[in-house]
Amino acid sequence: MSPRAQWKGYLKFGEVNCAVALYTAVSTSERISFHTLNRETGNRVKREFVDSDTGKPVPREEQIKGYELNNGDYIALEPEEITAVVPESDKVLHVKVFLACSDIDDVYFDRPYYLAPSTSASEEAFALIREGIRKMKVAAIARAVLFRRLRTLMIRAHGKGLIATTLNFDYEVRSAKEAFEDVPDINIKGEMLDLAKHIIGTKEGTFDAGKFDDRYEAALTELVKAKIEGKAIPARKPAKIAKVTDLMDALRQSAAMIGKSKASPKRAAKKSASTSETTPTSRAASSPRPQRKAS
Repeated sequence: MSPRAQWKGYLKFGEVNCAVALYTAVSTSERISFHTLNRETGNRVKREFVDSDTGKPVPREEQIKGYELNNGDYIALEPEEITAVVPESDKVLHVKVFLACSDIDDVYFDRPYYLAPSTSASEEAFALIREGIRKMKVAAIARAVLFRRLRTLMIRAHGKGLIATTLNFDYEVRSAKEAFEDVPDINIKGEMLDLAKHIIGTKEGTFDAGKFDDRYEAALTELVKAKIEGKAIPARKPAKIAKVTDLMDALRQSAAMIGKSKASPKRAAKKSASTSETTPTSRAASSPRPQRKAS
């Protein structure tokens, strides 16, 4: 079954344009979800909005948005007033500029979507845009009204299609300077830095999302399964975390452990080779030779 498009429109740069469809690249639908129940009856609890002063329920048609000026003082906004200021969509992803992917700090990345041609007539133009982006090793920065908001997207080549990642606005990203202002400027060098580089070097690899499991989701699955089957739920042992009192000593111990883990397979291989070499001889010496029959 083909996925349902979240948005359909056109991708355009210059006078080149093609019909495209946007598909969700990340979904949480496979996660375990819970409902809130009444412990006493086991019935599901329904959410109800009530007036904070009177305590009386407020029906959906009487609920409106409000912006808080002061504590408990609001400006009411009617649905039609909000609708009137929503940007009008022309269903076009307008490419504004092309730039290197590394030029965009990934702290601005919001949500990825797959972008594909939506009609057979647009496939050639789509391929042209995709291959141009791929060969030039750039990303396209485009703007469009998506889901009632004007959004900026970074579009990159990905296999036979494109990935369009919505970008956070500058006002949405908190200042890194403020977050790190209390971090002291410590100069690390010498043996300490060499040991750290050695440990990092031994653990270098490539990213494979399939190797990272969601332990929390797996634990919830096992919990639900145990409850269904009426099995006892095992108590989790608290993790032991060693306190680091000497950073240099911790680095040396880490490097030593890596050295041992690398040496172990070699010793096992040597032992195996030694065993395979001596075993036939030992068997030959211990086994009785067949005697010839007298003629």
